[in-house]
Amino acid sequence: MKKLLTLDLSRNNLSGGLPSSMSQMNLLNYLDLSYNKLSGRIPSGTQLQSFQPSRYSGNAELCGPPVSKYCPGDKNLEIPPLIGESEDDKEVIDDVERWFYIGGATATGFWIACGALLVNRRGRNAFFHFLDSLKDWIYVKVMVFIAKLQRVAHS
Repeated sequence: MKKLLTLDLSRNNLSGGLPSSMSQMNLLNYLDLSYNKLSGRIPSGTQLQSFQPSRYSGNAELCGPPVSKYCPGDKNLEIPPLIGESEDDKEVIDDVERWFYIGGATATGFWIACGALLVNRRGRNAFFHFLDSLKDWIYVKVMVFIAKLQRVAHS
């Protein structure tokens, strides 16, 4: 069982404790023991503590990390952070903050460009000349395309 990669024993009505030999399964990358009647301490080992607590849910008598239930005799239960999570909550930037920063950066860039156009007369003239030329080019392309469509439709 040491070379086992996945183990899904969820919803099998299993009871009893987890064998301590499970802590020796080093290659296990998926484990789900949820919704059984398992009890006792989850064997200590880096592999079994790395799975999300939801993989052990539905086992009311199961205790020890990564689940939040204390085992008899435990003083302090520390749940290690999951991979990709930060230990310090202040370092985590949620989606609202991320969009706030993106919006702020966009607004700043917009006003820098507008400010440059207001201050620099030569740049302003070149910019608006470019916009006029672009508008004329798009107009010509659209009119040529419409003329070709009408020619094809009449023939």
